[in-house]
Amino acid sequence: MTASTKEPAALAPPAAEAADVPPRTGPRVHAPRLRALDGLRLIAALMVAAYHYGGRDGEIAEAWGSSPRLQFPTLHSWFAYGCLGVQIFFVISGFVICMSGWGRTLRAFFASRASRLLPSYWAAVILVTAVFALPVVAYRAVSPSDALVNLTMLQQPLGVDRVLGVCWTLWAEVRFYALFALCIVLPGANRQRVILFCAGWTLAAAIAESADQPLLDIVLMPEYAPFFIGGVGLYLVHRDRRDAYAWGIVGVSWLVGQHYAVMRLWHAPNPDFFSYRTSYGIVLVVTLGFLAVAAIALGWLGWANWHRLTLAGALTYPFYLIHEHLGWVAVEAYHRTLHIPSYGTLPLTVVTMLVLAWLLNHFVEDRLAPRLRALLTSAR
Repeated sequence: MTASTKEPAALAPPAAEAADVPPRTGPRVHAPRLRALDGLRLIAALMVAAYHYGGRDGEIAEAWGSSPRLQFPTLHSWFAYGCLGVQIFFVISGFVICMSGWGRTLRAFFASRASRLLPSYWAAVILVTAVFALPVVAYRAVSPSDALVNLTMLQQPLGVDRVLGVCWTLWAEVRFYALFALCIVLPGANRQRVILFCAGWTLAAAIAESADQPLLDIVLMPEYAPFFIGGVGLYLVHRDRRDAYAWGIVGVSWLVGQHYAVMRLWHAPNPDFFSYRTSYGIVLVVTLGFLAVAAIALGWLGWANWHRLTLAGALTYPFYLIHEHLGWVAVEAYHRTLHIPSYGTLPLTVVTMLVLAWLLNHFVEDRLAPRLRALLTSAR
């Protein structure tokens, strides 16, 4: 979800892949930008937004003045599947991190990830904290101490109140980055090493699930590992669509991933619950996510090369960060203060969050990210 497609990979010839040799130290060859991947990222973000605005109860019910089930009698059951946008994000992240880390040094990889994640994240934490501190806003701001800890992205393992509800996914992303950096980027990426990484992580995650050890769960993330691994496998497919090992990685990851998605998100029909997600529906959404990334990997969506998709990709991360909590404020303002109907408030809130995301991208990311990357790349 948070990975960028701005760092294309160096495409090594098949002979160089087969040999277990260090990466080339020459300049990276820029591959064509996969703009369809940018569009898919925004679609996944909009799925999550639909879930947060109309697919569950909680604080959003306070913003609407009643349960979203009453605001959207028909659509709320569809919006409930939007939470699976996170799993699609993780598949995309596996693809993009493998692409961007291939041929990079550890320092360059770290600088790329930090400069991509941190500027908008810091701005979002400060912005949401400041808005929630306003007397006219009904939602509670976290303590100053907890807000400062949130700037480190370590609030989840430290048990600190979160400023951004979606930041739990960033904690999963950071752990994936660490595993990939240690196992692939540090020794040097090649096909054999990436295949062994995917196979080893898949097996280790299964062992962690059966061992029921909290430390192993934290490190190996059995619930989310198959989506990251599936994305990595799809990048190998992108490099060579005839790679049987890569297709095997993708197939196993899909099988295990749909299992975890159903296990975590399915429940028996119950009228007291907000909505009912069928197991078939969950499997279908997960499958469509894998298929969409696979279509991009195979080049079938190469025709979707519109420059505006680059903007869609640029807006996805800041939109994802701010849309939930600031969305509560926008929904309450539009629906309860201005009395705009719910079916008008929903798209208006989404547009408002996209405008704020553009402001963050233009005034924060575009200005701070290159400076932070240069600083971290040149630092001794």
